[in-house]
Formats: sequence, structure tokens, C-alpha cells
Amino acid sequence: MKVCDIMTPSPVCISNEASLKDAHQLMQSRNVRHLPVISEQTGQLMGMLTHKKMIASVLSMLNKYGQGALDRKERYTPIADIMDTQVQKLGLDEPLTIVVQYFIDNKLGCLPVVDEQNKVLGIVTSSDFVKLCQRLLLTQK
Repeated sequence: MKVCDIMTPSPVCISNEASLKDAHQLMQSRNVRHLPVISEQTGQLMGMLTHKKMIASVLSMLNKYGQGALDRKERYTPIADIMDTQVQKLGLDEPLTIVVQYFIDNKLGCLPVVDEQNKVLGIVTSSDFVKLCQRLLLTQK
């Protein structure tokens, strides 16, 4: 099996020019925990923002500035300041045996799937592996 067999195609992405507030609202409204960050100009992958990283940033702001300033700080914090830019990427044909080992070794929750131009095609999350596990278990009955 390959990445293309289990990935979530066309994932929810966010612009590198968005704010932390935009990301927070997008994650809540679309019920996602991982946002590939793409260039407004080129559409290429620039980084990743995870729910864990977003919550850590919000809590840090809350502790530092208090509840009253939180909304304003979130609105004026560029996502580019908090996203992870060192992101491992996958291709569509990457074997799952390699990907699953990478997830285990690096304790990751997601990896973006990109094409040759670094444009996001999909995302593989730990949930995708759980769904695969469910499918395999059901076929064993």
C-alpha cells in the first residue's frame, strides 16, 4: 500500500499571510488538527501548523498578556511566526511501511503529501492509519 491509498485528499489549508486567530477559527469550524500553510502567491507548502502548537501559542499569550488582550494578540500574530517550517513531506507513491515507521520514530501526528512543485495534494494523519487498521481488522473476520 502507498500514501495515495490512505491520505485525506485536498486537506484544509491556510495562507501564510493568515493570523493565529484565523487558524484558530479555521481549526474549530472545520474540525481539523493540522493545517498545511501555503504561500498566498504560489500555492506551495510553506509549513505546518498543528493544533498542539496553536494551543501552546494561545496559552502562552493568555499567560503573558491576560484574557483581555488575547483576542487582539491572536489577530495580530502572523501564522508564519508560529508554524513549523522544517516539515517532512510525502509523495503519493511513498510506501506505507516507510511512512508508518517515520510516524513511530518521530512521534508525528501528520505529514503533508505534495507534488513535484511542492503543492499540497493531501495529508496523512495518525487517524488515517487508525482507519486503515480498522479496515484491515474488518477484512480478517
